[in-house]
Amino acid sequence: MPSRDYHEALWSSVPEGLQPSSFELRRRFLIDALNPGVRLLDIGCGEGHFGASAAEAGAEVVAADVAEEPLRRARALHPGLDVRLIDGEGEWALDDAGFDVVWAGEVIEHVADTASWLSELRRVLRPGGRLILSTPLLGRRELLRAAVSGAVFAQRFEPRSDHLRHYNAATLRALLSDFGFEGIAVRYAGPRAERLLLASAVRSRF
Repeated sequence: MPSRDYHEALWSSVPEGLQPSSFELRRRFLIDALNPGVRLLDIGCGEGHFGASAAEAGAEVVAADVAEEPLRRARALHPGLDVRLIDGEGEWALDDAGFDVVWAGEVIEHVADTASWLSELRRVLRPGGRLILSTPLLGRRELLRAAVSGAVFAQRFEPRSDHLRHYNAATLRALLSDFGFEGIAVRYAGPRAERLLLASAVRSRF
């Protein structure tokens, strides 16, 4: 199934208007990283909740996704938001070095071709620009819980899940470093049962 059809099918199964998980925690993490007037790309924007919050905080926002269904919802919920459909398998129709900040909230774990995705992200982020992202944590505690509980294992590694990658702080930090990011900071957040990684990094100038 082509990537676009796959993501349209996923979104067709998601009820409209759901608040994103850990929304306030992740929203505050994003907003705290912004200065008024920055040009922000909300990649994998979904229904546009984070992009709209960033716009309210004074950012100039482009909200992009690889499926039309979430963008239809984003237009209805946030009429003033600049929403754009991008190619999930090729080059994004966005300018080189066009953004000061890229926000990727709960996106990287869904990406099949992580190398291509990070290369595109780096291309559209200006040198010295900042990447801000969140992703579910798969650390020692989570692995231990999955090892001793069949129910936890089934939930974490559900074979029909759209989570294709799993990260801990070390693997996420190494990945970003490999793709030309520096000043990488990764921290844990959220309740014990739903811990997240919150990461920020600067695009190197070379």
